[in-house]
Amino acid sequence: MASNKNALIRYKTIDYCLRNNFKKWTLDDLIEACSDALYEYEGKDVNVSKRTIQLDIQLMRSDKLGYNAPIEVYERRFYKYAEPDYSITNIPVTDNDVKVMNEAIQLLRQFKDFSLFKEMDGVLQRLEDSVYSSQKNKKSIIHLDKNEQLKGLEFIDPIYAAIQQKKVLKITYQSFSAHQPNDMILHPQLLKEFNNRWFLLCGNNTKYVTLALDRISKISIEENVSYIDLNIDGDTFYKDVVGVTVSRSRAERIQFWIDKKNAPYVITKPFHKSQRTIKHTEDGVIFNIFVQINYELERMILGFGDSIEVIKPDKLRNRILGKLHRATANYK
Repeated sequence: MASNKNALIRYKTIDYCLRNNFKKWTLDDLIEACSDALYEYEGKDVNVSKRTIQLDIQLMRSDKLGYNAPIEVYERRFYKYAEPDYSITNIPVTDNDVKVMNEAIQLLRQFKDFSLFKEMDGVLQRLEDSVYSSQKNKKSIIHLDKNEQLKGLEFIDPIYAAIQQKKVLKITYQSFSAHQPNDMILHPQLLKEFNNRWFLLCGNNTKYVTLALDRISKISIEENVSYIDLNIDGDTFYKDVVGVTVSRSRAERIQFWIDKKNAPYVITKPFHKSQRTIKHTEDGVIFNIFVQINYELERMILGFGDSIEVIKPDKLRNRILGKLHRATANYK
């Protein structure tokens, strides 16, 4: 890891600490927090000196990086932000920053016709809107759905690095059904986003394991374990499923009816890429998809309430019917 990246991790960690007003932060506390953060990213001990953190604080206070962080010392030993709502992530973008970023966006747009960049157009649109809205008195034109309370997002960068560098991870994980967290040694293969949540597909010696990032509490690198690369292609692995739950079962033909009011939504936003329109009826449309039956598919079907009917297979139809019976019982 380059020294400038180490510095960015330290700045981010110091910022994270000083935004926590429920704890009094000494210099030793900040040193320990930065050391832990660097260990988490690198998987090995990094000696962070007192002088290094003092220089970091001095640099964050200055305008050299554009932070001008209002870090103050109180009671002669504790550090905090003089402005409770301050964060280095909220610093305003200068006019020159906007100019440079707009130039970069326009440069990237020149490559939009190359296959490698075909999926970048939406990203560039969001980036351009972010730059536009960062200017004074400008409102954002694009509003993205985001969950500020979503947990686990801090693990995306170190997990991504572990996959890229082919490192084995020790992951502390607690599923919703578990009474306490468990430590697992896993070989990370793929990060996947679905329905505004992030998941990690891992392998161990016998099977695939899918973990929700919001149920992970800790990760670290296992340097003494050899990484097993399962060469997973995401498009192939998730080809026959809605969502992230992949089983050893075969994909099946699912046929369902959608009422006339909601059919246009399903036509324009298919349940799955295998979706085909089978028949237009007087009161709706019949569709087919070819997928595995899993939890996410059931949740999607139930989300349409009384505007959907599963026609076949019978086992899915009966499973949905059972859930609806139990749901209506809650209102009696």
